[in-house]
Amino acid sequence: MPENAFHLALPSERRSCVVFSSPHGCGIYPESFVALSQLDTLAIRSSEDAFVDDLFACVPEFGAPLLRAGAPRAYIDLNRSTDELDPALIEGARRHGHNPRVASGLGVIPRVVANGRAIYRGRLPMAEAQQRIAQYWHPYHTALQSLLDEAHARHGEAILIDCHSMPHEAMDGVARTARRRPEIVLGDRFGAAAAADVVDRIEAAFAGAGLAVTRNAPFAGAYVTQAYGRPSRNQHAIQVEIDRALYMDEARIRPSANFDAVRELLRGVVAEIAAIRRDDMQLAAE
Repeated sequence: MPENAFHLALPSERRSCVVFSSPHGCGIYPESFVALSQLDTLAIRSSEDAFVDDLFACVPEFGAPLLRAGAPRAYIDLNRSTDELDPALIEGARRHGHNPRVASGLGVIPRVVANGRAIYRGRLPMAEAQQRIAQYWHPYHTALQSLLDEAHARHGEAILIDCHSMPHEAMDGVARTARRRPEIVLGDRFGAAAAADVVDRIEAAFAGAGLAVTRNAPFAGAYVTQAYGRPSRNQHAIQVEIDRALYMDEARIRPSANFDAVRELLRGVVAEIAAIRRDDMQLAAE
């Protein structure tokens, strides 16, 4: 396993049943990849969840682990299945029915970044795709499942918070009909990936910090939420999307003047989420 397959920040003591992950936050781009790409540095970073890792860096202080990607999303998307290979990009890849993500160029090895801009000048050999999957995808997901298993063994339950960011414009359609423009989108696959009381607590943590929260529109959760959300087995997965305009200059991909304030705000949210205990919620409901 390469040293940079993923980055794991562990607490001094595992006090929480919650695991935080950030599959799209890496901003380190392999030189070989940059050489293959036809995009400039700014364009190639447009699909990155820039600075999300920094926003959630406090997680271990509250007894929970934080798992971060060791490669950027444009290089390999850890929030996709390994069989989501794009025939338009990967030589020898076969089409398995209609997959909207793959068709739009957003498979496990992305063909495009934001706004449909092509990353490469040509196609990639299957061996290159398989190497990236072996080097980054499998170690990351092995580590993630291990963290969830440990949380379940210790606490009888595991809650995965999958941390992402979204372009401000992503909420334009929702904003037209909402009383207040949503700043946080929680994705639980419309209830399939997490129990309602768990999602309620997470929503309350963000709303209590003064943030406008909505669920599942336009982001209901992708591979990670679908693969790890097993509420019947007391394993819950919730995707969290944060409006990038809250804390960064999207055009230049730089932290804004509000960055420190938002990070401090999220510190309180993280503390509340990490303290979630399912048995406490059930006792409160009785």
